[in-house]
Amino acid sequence: MDYQFKTITKQSEGFFKDRGSKFFSYAFPVNNENEIQEIQKKLRKKHFAARHHVYAFRLGADKKIFRASDDGEPSNSSGPPILGQIRSFDLTNILIIVVRYFGGTKLGVPGLINAYRTAALDAINNNKIITQTVEELITIKFEYSKMNDIMRIIKKEKLNILKSHFDNSCVIELKIPKNDIERIMQQFSKYK
Repeated sequence: MDYQFKTITKQSEGFFKDRGSKFFSYAFPVNNENEIQEIQKKLRKKHFAARHHVYAFRLGADKKIFRASDDGEPSNSSGPPILGQIRSFDLTNILIIVVRYFGGTKLGVPGLINAYRTAALDAINNNKIITQTVEELITIKFEYSKMNDIMRIIKKEKLNILKSHFDNSCVIELKIPKNDIERIMQQFSKYK
């Protein structure tokens, strides 16, 4: 299993123009398909007069969830070239939408492939690619008397506490890098 993946940091835009047709591209960091649907709705409202809203996305550290849509363009002329750009940068948790305003001249399939691929590339190039670590949410429970020992591990491992409840028995919720879980949990198990 891959414990790291590449994605983008923020929303970015790109643009390409060919024989009067304008291609506005947008790249978004996303985590699930509900988020993707919301973004698509907003862009359709913003670009309601556009003829095509072509998109591709890929989700998950394993990169197994992906989709590309030609949205009325000739088959495989627009969505797959966008997905190809996502793959060429080895990105995941990303959505790219390219909105086309038809300029009156048909571009043909090779022209469309080039236009959608170039517009997607511009949106990626206007962003920052980062490597993220896959993390797992862990809850640890311990007696208050073990607090110093537990906190020493958290500090040593540079873990972020998401939630905590301290009483006679304590609960801390943490995110731990997936590749370190076994090693770190062994340290905590000494104090249960």
